[in-house]
Amino acid sequence: MMQEQFEVELETPKKKVSPKPLRERAVDWGLRMWRPAGTGLMVALALLLGWHVFNGKHGLSSWQQNRTQEKSLRKEIDDLQQENTRLGVRVEKLKSDPNAIEHEAREKLHYAKPGEVIVDLPAAPKQSIAK
Repeated sequence: MMQEQFEVELETPKKKVSPKPLRERAVDWGLRMWRPAGTGLMVALALLLGWHVFNGKHGLSSWQQNRTQEKSLRKEIDDLQQENTRLGVRVEKLKSDPNAIEHEAREKLHYAKPGEVIVDLPAAPKQSIAK
């Protein structure tokens, strides 16, 4: 019975449908396509935003570079503060300690007390270990 009905449907000529006017077809197409187009636009905007988060002017890569630079600058500041403290202590010793003044005069200026002889020894050559 189904077979016969199917064959009858195939054999019956279909009515010719006149094409819809262009304006109506355009409206139908717009109503069907606005969701996929909107979805595609939102995906494109999300990808653009994601790219900007990582590679933008203030993105993660820039943030990481700034963080690395900050660490190196902090280390340099700490080193300079330690050197400044060490030099401050040395200045105070040179201002008040006669032994420090004498040591500095002997080492840097090669001063000697009366009756002393200054002998400069050559620097010891570095020995390389051959394997």
